[in-house]
Amino acid sequence: MRRTKEQAEQTRADILAAAEQLFLEKGVAHSTLDQIARAAGVTRGAVYWHFQNKAHLFHEMLSQVRLPPEQMTERLCGCGEVDPLLALRDLCIEAIYNLAVDEQRRRIFTILLHRCEFTDELREAEERHNAFINQFIELVQNLFARPACQARLLPGVTPRLASRAVHALIIGLFTDWTRDPQLFDPQRDTAALIDAQLRGLLHEWNPPAWCPPTQ
Repeated sequence: MRRTKEQAEQTRADILAAAEQLFLEKGVAHSTLDQIARAAGVTRGAVYWHFQNKAHLFHEMLSQVRLPPEQMTERLCGCGEVDPLLALRDLCIEAIYNLAVDEQRRRIFTILLHRCEFTDELREAEERHNAFINQFIELVQNLFARPACQARLLPGVTPRLASRAVHALIIGLFTDWTRDPQLFDPQRDTAALIDAQLRGLLHEWNPPAWCPPTQ
């Protein structure tokens, strides 16, 4: 039974890997489940055993590289003695930095941002993706709305505006770098880019130097 479970997990991983490669090469809309099954060396029935449809498969592929909402909430809200805005800054830096050090993350975000058209077939995946984005924006807005954090916002900058500005920068950096990796170096430049944004939102933003997470 254990071997059967391991085989099923391997089949699922093979299907996701095949889908990732096809989505990158052909685009999501132009890749079929039949093509994915052939590329993975499995039957179409095996694909449907693990995934309800292409939208579900696409969502599960994204879930491999996105921080689960529960962990994201814990990072930002369960900061303990850590400055919550510093925790937000570090989370944003890590998100971009990891593009350079994680090839799978780079491939999957390239698919999401440059190889995906949200057709009717992918409506479910689009809704889940939008829900994830809105959850992140709301989480950041709630963070800026804390009395201690809101007091640090510059005049005219509301928690709502601050959360949208942070999100816009992150999406812009993801989109630009996956389109043209020569635009900036995620390992060298990301901290300066994020801190420049936060200095435009906060009083006296002078954080300590950022250190990459230990592997």
